[in-house]
Amino acid sequence: MDDYSKFLIKEYKYWLLQVSEKQAYLGRCVIWCKRSNAEELADATDEEVEEFLSIVKELQKAEKEAFNAEWFNYTFLGNGTRHLHCHFIPRYSSSREFAGQIFEDHLWGHNPYRGEKESPTDPEIIEKVRIRLKELLD
Repeated sequence: MDDYSKFLIKEYKYWLLQVSEKQAYLGRCVIWCKRSNAEELADATDEEVEEFLSIVKELQKAEKEAFNAEWFNYTFLGNGTRHLHCHFIPRYSSSREFAGQIFEDHLWGHNPYRGEKESPTDPEIIEKVRIRLKELLD
């Protein structure tokens, strides 16, 4: 099993917030339900839903401050991993520079998964994104 602890931004009572290994969309994160038997959104308890919404609001604010994100997409796919989690995808109408790298949202205004460009996976960039969001969320 893969160790995702190195991607942890913040731990909540019911959820883990992690930076995604896929940073084609600068600031992309995964919000992971800590309860082991939660498979899909309909399984979430009222308490988990309430905390999830507070995380999303907090994360939106941090993403706007850190990267000037303009819009957000949320996906609960579960196709590859059958566990309750949300892919939080910031969107940008123009390019962004972060840590010496240019990020472009080539699919602005469209489904981010249709023809998604290769994701920068440089571990240093991923760690810098994680640290920046952690600073804003602590």
